This record gives sequence, structure tokens and C-alpha cells, in this order.
Amino acid sequence: MENLIDDCLFCKIIRKEVPSYTVFENDDVVAFLDISQANPGHTLLVPKKHLENLFDYSNEDAKRYLQYIPQVAKAIRVAFPEDTAMNILVNNGKAASQMVMHSHIHFVPRFEGDGLQIIARNNAAEYDEAKYQAVADKIKAQF
Repeated sequence: MENLIDDCLFCKIIRKEVPSYTVFENDDVVAFLDISQANPGHTLLVPKKHLENLFDYSNEDAKRYLQYIPQVAKAIRVAFPEDTAMNILVNNGKAASQMVMHSHIHFVPRFEGDGLQIIARNNAAEYDEAKYQAVADKIKAQF
């Protein structure tokens, strides 16, 4: 196992020092139930290599670890056929509510009327064509 950190909760789970409800594991990743269970089946997909968040991924890391997203999502969907949708989320950094500083992806099964709210702010009224283009150009310049 690559680059594991002694005091990282997810590294401890990977090393089997902390129990988890593992649903999938291979040489690259481990997927286990989130202890919060926002809805039944709420699962985390974690690379076995300690990467703090997506900003730390190389292209090779992305190919190696993110390829399992469809597989985990489909397994949860089959296990919970009453769920009609799923939020697949990454909280990338403290300001984005990342609680454990080891990269992970949340899979939250959803069904009509579940009452779960994932809030997004809509600031569209504050943007005009020029402002959208300025933001797009700023990002585009980084490629």
C-alpha cells in the first residue's frame, strides 16, 4: 500500500486498524459505508494511495482510481432498486466541507421525497455575458 499516513482515519481503515463496512476492495481502492448514512447505502470510494484531495491527483492517479466510480454506483443502484437517483460528490478541501483529508468520493442513493438537501447557490442573476466569459477565460488560460 502506497504512501499511507499514520494518523489518517482512511489510511487506518485501509490498513484494517479501524473497522469498516467494506463493500468493495482491490489493489487500488476500497469502498465502504459512510458512518453518517445520509441515506441507506451511502458509500465512500477511497484510493489506497494517500492523496489529500483531487488537487493531488496526477493523470495516472485519476486513471487508476476514478475508473471505479461507475462500478460502485451501479452496485449501489442494484442493491437499492427503490432509489431512483444518486448524488456522487467530492468535497475537495476544508472550505468545501471535506472532513477527512484523504481523497474520497461520496455515493448517496436518492429517492423521491427523501428530504435530503444538498444545497447549491444560484448566482446567475449576478452574471452577464462578459462576466461569464471572463471567468471562463481565466480557467481556460490554465490549460
